[in-house]
Amino acid sequence: MKLYRKMTLVFVTTALAFCLAGTAAQAKTWKMTVAAGHPPIFVFISAIHDFFIPYVNEHLAPLGHKIEWKEAYGGTVVKIGSELEAIQTGVVEMVAMGTVFEAAKMPLHNVTYHTPFGSGDINVVLDVFTELQRTIPEVAAEWTRHNMVNLGGNALDTYHIFAKLPIQSVEDVSGRKIAAPGPSANWLKGTGCVPVNSNLPEYYNAVQLGVFDGALVFGTGAMGIKLFEVAPHVAMINFGAQYAGGISINKKFFDAFPPEVQKVFIEAGKFYTDKYGEVQSAKASGALGAMEKAGAKLIPFSDEQRAAWAKKMPNVPMEWAAAMEAKGLPGKKVVKGYLDGLRNRGVKVVRDWDRE
Repeated sequence: MKLYRKMTLVFVTTALAFCLAGTAAQAKTWKMTVAAGHPPIFVFISAIHDFFIPYVNEHLAPLGHKIEWKEAYGGTVVKIGSELEAIQTGVVEMVAMGTVFEAAKMPLHNVTYHTPFGSGDINVVLDVFTELQRTIPEVAAEWTRHNMVNLGGNALDTYHIFAKLPIQSVEDVSGRKIAAPGPSANWLKGTGCVPVNSNLPEYYNAVQLGVFDGALVFGTGAMGIKLFEVAPHVAMINFGAQYAGGISINKKFFDAFPPEVQKVFIEAGKFYTDKYGEVQSAKASGALGAMEKAGAKLIPFSDEQRAAWAKKMPNVPMEWAAAMEAKGLPGKKVVKGYLDGLRNRGVKVVRDWDRE
């Protein structure tokens, strides 16, 4: 009996040693550079450091795996607008990038900028866009076609107009010059307003010097440059939160991960998206309150006023959809999917663009 117990102990010990040796042999460390053109003062960058990376580290540790991270933000490795090429060619393994800067290569991801008066809730917009990526193959393909796997998304808080003089209805913008960059200029069509192409860093001085009378801008952006000091009247039109981009990983690099590591990265991306929405929403709410305390005058717009504004516009979303269809892309399906996604989440759409 003693001999049997001794042999059993030896067998168990040997088997355990083999198992531990196997686990050690399978454990691996990867080196990754995560880069962005924007600095970490932006939540969509800081959330990588604060939430995504800690999540990955915590959940890889029990598996015996490890990532050696190199964080390179603020244009130290890639410049704003060059992130796609950097990850596509493998210069870096992971980026935070703005799809808003890649309208030519990722046009379907700009649908929100062509569909105003959606939801002002960042989390709703992110949830709907996650659904679009899951249900419309052409949307997801805009990542994979460029050797990327999308892990998480981000969105800018809703846009309002900051002006030198009060704007209390759509009629009040007629004849005024309002800064409206890129596709947001479409939101002013039919109103008699004169859109001026500009960018956030120029707004303060340009308004102060009278180059234009105000700017179409998201709240946290306006707070960051203290635009309310020269444009104190905030017409809270709520053009809607806008999907702006996300974090992605080089597809070839990702495909080489074991399945359990891939799963951790996908789950970390979901966690990043949720936490980003939470933090950015709080920041947006706080920004408006802080500006009001500092002297800004908030002018609320009712749903009826927003509907009156939308009614004056041409059907911008379906014009964009037609342009996408001409390129062989499912523009109509994407617009309908986006608007249906909002409706299904209880958002009152002030104009049914896709049903006209």
